Amino acid sequence: MADLNGKIVKQLTKSPKYDAEATISPDGKKMIYTSTKDGDIELYIMDLKTGKEKRITNHLGYDGGAWFSPNGKKLIWRASSPKTPEEIKEYKELLDQDLVAPTNMEVWVSNVDGSNAHQVTSYGQANWAPAYMPDNKRIIFASNHEYKRGFPFNLYTINEDGTNLTKISRDNGFDAFPMFSYDGKKFLFCSNRNNGGTRDTNVFLADWVE
Repeated sequence: MADLNGKIVKQLTKSPKYDAEATISPDGKKMIYTSTKDGDIELYIMDLKTGKEKRITNHLGYDGGAWFSPNGKKLIWRASSPKTPEEIKEYKELLDQDLVAPTNMEVWVSNVDGSNAHQVTSYGQANWAPAYMPDNKRIIFASNHEYKRGFPFNLYTINEDGTNLTKISRDNGFDAFPMFSYDGKKFLFCSNRNNGGTRDTNVFLADWVE
């Protein structure tokens, strides 16, 4: 943790492996993050006051990019799960080199304690950067599933049970990392639109109107 001037206040994790992709619960008391310290790429929740933590995921594959729901009762993340013997072999070989290539990802959710973990999307390709919407029921995420060549990425909303997929953005480039303001009135996302043909990715802010 660091203060607002960038001064490091406290070291939270101490494993020799990959500890990253951390986000904080709405009440500021807990952190969820991704780590390879147990030999796979899993999610962990830490109590920031005591340092005690709990492993949330337990299936082979990459689990990362997790967020708490606005009410702090649920978790949402992206997961890539190798299934065939060939996919599992490749995944483990990359993992031995501290590498991962999660080109196929789906959205998962669970209760904040890790119970009732289940897959929301099943579209193939990359369905990722998910976040709960302000109502704690719907989800917004980025995906390239409509395009065989894997591009562009657009934003979609979907119900928690996987119904009512709705396309939100239609740019021909890259739209991802959607988030909402705490009051639900503003919507933030990253995009390489309007970049003059460069590789620049910028942050965009918009009003959210239902």
